[in-house]
Amino acid sequence: MQYRKFGKTNLRLSVFSLGTMRYLDSEENARQTLQQAVALGINHLETARGYGKSEEYLGAALKYGLGVPRSQLYITTKIPPTADPKTVRQWIDESLDRLKLDYLDCLAIHGLNTESHLDWVQNGSIKAVQQAIADGKVRHFGFSTHGSLELILAAINTNLFEFINLHYYYFFQRNAAAVELAHQKDMGVFIISPADKGGRLYTPPPTLKDLCHPLSPLELNYRFLLSDRRIATLSLGAANPEELIEPLRVADSDFPLTTLELEVLERLQTHQTNILGTDKCSQCYACLPCPENINIPEVLRLRNMAVAYDMTEYAKYRYGMFENAGHWFWGTKGNRCTSCGDCLPRCPEKLDIPALLQDAHERLNRETGRRLWE
Repeated sequence: MQYRKFGKTNLRLSVFSLGTMRYLDSEENARQTLQQAVALGINHLETARGYGKSEEYLGAALKYGLGVPRSQLYITTKIPPTADPKTVRQWIDESLDRLKLDYLDCLAIHGLNTESHLDWVQNGSIKAVQQAIADGKVRHFGFSTHGSLELILAAINTNLFEFINLHYYYFFQRNAAAVELAHQKDMGVFIISPADKGGRLYTPPPTLKDLCHPLSPLELNYRFLLSDRRIATLSLGAANPEELIEPLRVADSDFPLTTLELEVLERLQTHQTNILGTDKCSQCYACLPCPENINIPEVLRLRNMAVAYDMTEYAKYRYGMFENAGHWFWGTKGNRCTSCGDCLPRCPEKLDIPALLQDAHERLNRETGRRLWE
């Protein structure tokens, strides 16, 4: 296991962090998963108030003992955005009680996804966080986000935060500017869910497997991220001890991309260009805003992946979030397009956006499921 400095927090975190949203089958399963993770070198355990019994199970495991002193483990929990300092104080105390801890190494706002959320922190809840830091209950403060790039950059530029948890993967590089700005400001960068949100790469379709051969798609995405020294740690959301094994095979592979890996990445890009042809959306975001609030670039990104790589199940999974996940995944579905034409003059590639949105909807629409922690 390799370890990296988590920005200005000066914590040295394992390059994989255990996210604890999926180990909720039982307290015993959670304990076994945590023990195995720590035994394999993971020293950063991340939970949230909103993850069911995750904090409670983590607290029980910490009390039972994970084989290393508390001082060698770093615990992060997350609380929802709110404007009320009193509520923040209450939530911090409740998390500490469930975790059976005297202090949190890191506290994050969970889902700083809108301008209102940022305003609530800046003009309300930051006071309670600063008091918790002064009282020794919290040591470092950051945020997780599913928001727009513009919002993320604005949040980073407040200089209120020491670290950021965000989406950034080979198949989603929109937030590259946020990774760079956070790095410039010496913020710790924590990548959320690279296996799942990064493309459901633990169950890749045959087309993607063939294109990545002799590497696995999951390994390639991990290496794409681990080779980037601006990134400190990647989330690993194991549901049981067995799910730790495959990802941690690359836990020591944090060197620059090899010639072979670069060749595979080039192969993926060339294949996408050849398959999509003049229908390829290059994710410039010039088409926004849309009068119908369609997240056009994201809809077309999912179409790109389904058509070029047969990543249809992943694309359906993410497409189903539209209109069903609130501020966690903004935008309406492609069939809301009225062919008004507002986006067409702004598209540098001259895409027939209304037709592509309708095609994406026909390919990807299906019944939606609940969020994992609901």
